[in-house]
Amino acid sequence: MVQFVHPAREDILLAGVLAALADPMRLRIVKALLQEGDCMSCAAAAPCPDIPKSTLSNHFRVLREVGLIRTTKKGVEHRNVVREADINARFPGLLKAILKHADE
Repeated sequence: MVQFVHPAREDILLAGVLAALADPMRLRIVKALLQEGDCMSCAAAAPCPDIPKSTLSNHFRVLREVGLIRTTKKGVEHRNVVREADINARFPGLLKAILKHADE
C-alpha cells in the first residue's frame, strides 16, 4: 500500500512553497486544483495531456513534499487537493497573490 508523506502544517516552509511554484507546470497544476475546489486525479489536474506519467508523478511528489497538496488513494487513483487552509495559516494571502499574478 502506498503511504504518502505530508509535512505537518508547521513544517511547511516558504522557501519550499516558492521553489515548487516557480515551475510553470506545477503552478498550473495548483491553479487547476484550486479552480476545481475538490479532489482531482493526477490525470485530471494535468495541465496538458501529453505530459509523460513519470514527469507528472514527479511534479505531484514535489508539491506534496513541500506541503502544497494532500494526496490520497482511492482505488487505483491518486486524488489530490490543495492544502489551502494550511498554506493560508502559515502564509496568509500567499497563494491568492501568486495566482493573481501567475499569468503576467
